[in-house]
Amino acid sequence: MKERFAKLLLGEDMSGGGKGVSSALALSNAITNLAASVFGEQWRLEPMSAERKARWRKEIDLLLSVTDYIVEFVPSQQKSKDGSNMEIMVTRQRNDLHLNIPALRKLDAMLIDCLDNFKDQNEFYYVSRDADDSEKGNNKRKDDKWWLPTAKVPPNGLSDMSRKFLQYQKDCVNQVLKAAMAINAQIISEMEIPEDYIESLPKNGRASLGDSIYRSITVEFFDPDQFLSSMDLTSEHKILDLKDRIEASIVIWRRKMNQKDGKSTWGSAVSLEKRELFEERAETILLILKHRFPGIPQSSLDISKIQFNRDVGHAVLESYSRILESLAFTVMSRIEDVLHADRLTQNPSQIATRRKPTSEPPMEKSEELNNNGPETPASMTLLDFMGWGQDQNELEMKKEWFGNSDDLNADSDLKQGNKPGNIVTNKRVSYLENLSAVRSPTARH
Repeated sequence: MKERFAKLLLGEDMSGGGKGVSSALALSNAITNLAASVFGEQWRLEPMSAERKARWRKEIDLLLSVTDYIVEFVPSQQKSKDGSNMEIMVTRQRNDLHLNIPALRKLDAMLIDCLDNFKDQNEFYYVSRDADDSEKGNNKRKDDKWWLPTAKVPPNGLSDMSRKFLQYQKDCVNQVLKAAMAINAQIISEMEIPEDYIESLPKNGRASLGDSIYRSITVEFFDPDQFLSSMDLTSEHKILDLKDRIEASIVIWRRKMNQKDGKSTWGSAVSLEKRELFEERAETILLILKHRFPGIPQSSLDISKIQFNRDVGHAVLESYSRILESLAFTVMSRIEDVLHADRLTQNPSQIATRRKPTSEPPMEKSEELNNNGPETPASMTLLDFMGWGQDQNELEMKKEWFGNSDDLNADSDLKQGNKPGNIVTNKRVSYLENLSAVRSPTARH
């Protein structure tokens, strides 16, 4: 811990020459690398070892402790000796940290509890990646995750109880994923856009998007689903490139609307109303991409914001929510591996078909889960359980991301509750699985 503390103070510059990164980025990297070392090899559905769990709790608490000293002044009443009241200013933890740190800690605990729930399972097991194809059977991996062990189920498949248990755990983790994504997106949106990023932008949105994409977004009748269906999203690189182009165009359009830049090169040839419409369409596409492909790497804008961010509170919230989002996605993928193996036993004809998740809207509920899942009062939502309901502004922000509160139903101890809808993921990519001793967002890019 002395070494870790020294690296934070030195900004990762062990020469002591003062050329290290900012405190915010050093702390962000410390949380990221801690998660990579603890969760980076969570390849099976099994509880974390007591040693790993204790290490995670101890070290993440130390890294988060800095937020206890990020405060703001708020008015308060003080009663004097003569009985009169006077208003004074007192310090308390900054509001965004006060709301989100406890929420993230609960999401953290829910994920670890989910893994603990697989302690006594005995209906599925794993075959080593080095095993013969005969041992792996029909479920040998055909995707790019060749290093992961292969999930195996009994010849007749899982029992109904185990199948429902796995599906329910997946849906609970799905809710954690949604919450972590919402917090992460909100924090990144509050970070300032670095000048270096702005200076790298082209003059207008058309140049950023390209003629073909620009025409598709600026048509009179716009359908985001039709737009995405016409795009080539067959690889992670192409998805990320589209996301980068759209985010850059949004920044350009906003700057032109706000007229913050006096340069003639930022002059406007399109009316304000049309530019607002184009920006709204672009944001809709971004939202769909983020929920449909939650495993893709960070965009150029996100990386730039994290790299140049100087707000330590934002750095902690962004990195903590990001690693929880990644862990949730990893656990969901491991659950899906087992469910896929079970489906192969029920329908062997799927063997020749590569596993490919559906491309339905990610917020759509599953009718089967609504029919089979245990019921809880409709008023109990994940936001209520996590204590977000006390702040109306925060609640409205979460609703904006999640949709209706019915989609947020989840139970506080992962043992009772309505089973929420599935989120669609077209690529099984985990941020932590791709991470190998990185030191800054630049290296990840």
